[in-house]
Amino acid sequence: FSLNTGRLRDQWHGMSRTGTLGRLFGHVPEPVVQMHGQDMARRQIKDGDLVHVTSRRASLVLPAQASAEVGMSQAFIAMHWGSEYLSGSTSIGERVGGINALTSPAYCPDSKQPELKHSAVKILKAELPWNLLAVGWLPAGEALIRELALRSLMARFPFATCVPFSSGGALAGGGSERTGVLFRAAAYEPAPDALLQQVEQLLGLSDADTLRYVDARHGQRRAARLVRVGADAHLDAFLLGGDTRAEAWIKTLLQEQLPAQAFGRQLLRPGATAPAGLAARGKVVCSCFGVTATAITDKLRSCTGDDKERLAALQGALQCGTNCGSCIPELQRMVRTGGSATPAL
Repeated sequence: FSLNTGRLRDQWHGMSRTGTLGRLFGHVPEPVVQMHGQDMARRQIKDGDLVHVTSRRASLVLPAQASAEVGMSQAFIAMHWGSEYLSGSTSIGERVGGINALTSPAYCPDSKQPELKHSAVKILKAELPWNLLAVGWLPAGEALIRELALRSLMARFPFATCVPFSSGGALAGGGSERTGVLFRAAAYEPAPDALLQQVEQLLGLSDADTLRYVDARHGQRRAARLVRVGADAHLDAFLLGGDTRAEAWIKTLLQEQLPAQAFGRQLLRPGATAPAGLAARGKVVCSCFGVTATAITDKLRSCTGDDKERLAALQGALQCGTNCGSCIPELQRMVRTGGSATPAL
């Protein structure tokens, strides 16, 4: 494959500033390698499957993602994913991290600008059967310290990512924005108990009020912690070890800060089937106002007129694209492909 690198809409260079703001991870939340859907199907790779991306210089493990914007025999990884966010280790324990490990070290002799743009790579499906996902809100005064401590554990896994996220509401909403962290890893066998206890402690999952399930024989481990907020209880952190399919619904429960007291021990259930009444959040399209693709698609069903009029109606209702404007190209594509508008009554 011809691997290309390039920037993301909401990130800048090495993310020394933008990478500290959880809100800016709403549009592209984690490192992935994008491929053409036919290339993935031919190799029996599904969205989210881990793959080895190997060049002459290094090999990284990343989740694969189908993209209509990538051509056949092409692959794309955003240039921003350095060793702070993406890490792994070789079969002999040497740490490998960051997209630039794959690319060429050549640089311009005059400007010293590194080449770093493209490289020939081999992509093969990775066989890392044990998975880990740990997500939680962090105390405001300790968020950076705990995030750095979690990143120090990344090299203990053949594949690991550690990225911030936020509650993602409107910038002008007046409420305080919470900061959280997502730690994802995979390995050939279950991680040692002591290592998982470190992850739990950093996410506040070592307290006595944490719901817990452990099946050491089968490498299954789940933990969830609820905190009382007024009359409701909200999910503050969770860890899924082994079977991580519950991510499909439990991450929404945490990030949307939805009332969770009714779920009880269902928070420890395996599998991707969500409890009744809990819908997936959807990808964030407008980072300024926290507007998701689900909300946009729902609103477009009632918008009438030509593309320009439908976009104006969408912006008037949801405010998306009315602040920095970075999401307008994506909004325009959604307007064009959003299907027939429902006629006004």
